[in-house]
Amino acid sequence: MATLTTGGSNRRSFLRRGAPIAGGSLFAVRAMEGLSIRALLAKEGEKDRVSPDNGGYGGLRPLTRTDPETGFAQRLWLPEGFDFSVFSVTAAPMRDGNPTPLAHEGMACFATGRGGEWRLVRGHGERSGPGVGVPSGSAERRYDALGAGGATTLKVRWADGGPRFEEAWQSLSGTIGNGAGGPTPWGSWLTCEATTSGTGAGWEAGHGYVFEVPSAEEVETAAVPLKAMGRFVHGAVAVDPRSGVVYETEDQGTGGFYRFLPRVPGDLAEGGRLQMLKVTGEWNFDTRTGQRAGKALSAEWVDVADPDPAEAEADGLAVFNQGWARGAAVFGRLGGCFYGDGAVYLASTSGGEEGEGQLWEYRPRGRDAGTLKLVFESPDPAMPFPEGVTVSPGGNLILCEDASGGMTALRGLTREGEVFPLAYHEGAAAWGGAVFSPDGRVLFANLRGATRGDLADPALEPGRTVAIWGPWSEGVL
Repeated sequence: MATLTTGGSNRRSFLRRGAPIAGGSLFAVRAMEGLSIRALLAKEGEKDRVSPDNGGYGGLRPLTRTDPETGFAQRLWLPEGFDFSVFSVTAAPMRDGNPTPLAHEGMACFATGRGGEWRLVRGHGERSGPGVGVPSGSAERRYDALGAGGATTLKVRWADGGPRFEEAWQSLSGTIGNGAGGPTPWGSWLTCEATTSGTGAGWEAGHGYVFEVPSAEEVETAAVPLKAMGRFVHGAVAVDPRSGVVYETEDQGTGGFYRFLPRVPGDLAEGGRLQMLKVTGEWNFDTRTGQRAGKALSAEWVDVADPDPAEAEADGLAVFNQGWARGAAVFGRLGGCFYGDGAVYLASTSGGEEGEGQLWEYRPRGRDAGTLKLVFESPDPAMPFPEGVTVSPGGNLILCEDASGGMTALRGLTREGEVFPLAYHEGAAAWGGAVFSPDGRVLFANLRGATRGDLADPALEPGRTVAIWGPWSEGVL
């Protein structure tokens, strides 16, 4: 079976010579400067700067497309010349006979090198209680017999002028609360559990771990918790392709920023050392308030002695408290995390004076030190930091915003701080998991839908994936 790649690098080449920086990541850093411009406008009492002619794409018009497999009809508002398809809807049977799980969340797209084929690996943030949801996957590979979350892999191919969904299968099962995560340079997806619930709550296993899902696998992979990476309320991860260090965020109002030093770079199952960031010369530095954008803070790392403490279920801060006792810093609800231009960028969705979000940069300096810097802080409740961000082929950003006047939106953001709507959806389902195909032709994104309940309940809003394509070159994206 051919090896799937991401950014031209697989596990073998990564281990041999180090993986290149993913294409577009430097543009992402520059585009983030647009957020600072938005902040300046808000401070001056001005509205967001609107990109002329909606970023060059013109006005939006409604289109309705139907999933041929389930009959689910989706309406989107898109620019003229653009089209979309909807597929892999919650409860739809997959190739392996499993139903498509609830709660479509974080996602990555990988090239296969086989005739326009792509693989999407998608997390599912199932939040039903023990035994309430439909257990996912196969009994022999399921992590928790009662868990209904996990990950699915989708095969999509460009054919006849558009992306064609071919099939999907369960690629990880028995986990819960799989929200974000992150791709690796060797072609896998790291999916993160955003809960430390366990046997005390009725589950058959403890939760709060990172799991690895190889995109090249054609069948469900064995669910192996990477316990050395910590048991806490995980947000997202980012891998430094030069060193193989994995950076992890903690999605709690009181949380930390971690790094995992793998014993064998590229082979996370071999274990390693977990550490938490500390601001040099400061004990328990609080990043959430009183910060100034652009100010560089010297940072170091302190060890977490027990990354998998027995008390983690009863105390979701059991890992954090170990770093805190050694002077580590605290952040507010760290969610998204990505690598670019030699640095790691992490989004705090509740940090800042207004509690509406911050963007931080950590730049390594040698093996054991680095620089922490606030890039952006939202000064206005009307302008919260988006939970999902992806880079466009033209080096600008697409923001996954939750709600806008009763409609959820995908918005474009230019490096000049100009914003514009790219797609609207009528309904309560939040956007997330946005990612472009490796050749830049297609934007894939998820509408999350319900996170708990019975798959057979017709009242549940289903999760679904959409593919959007069109004349990207006519505008700024």
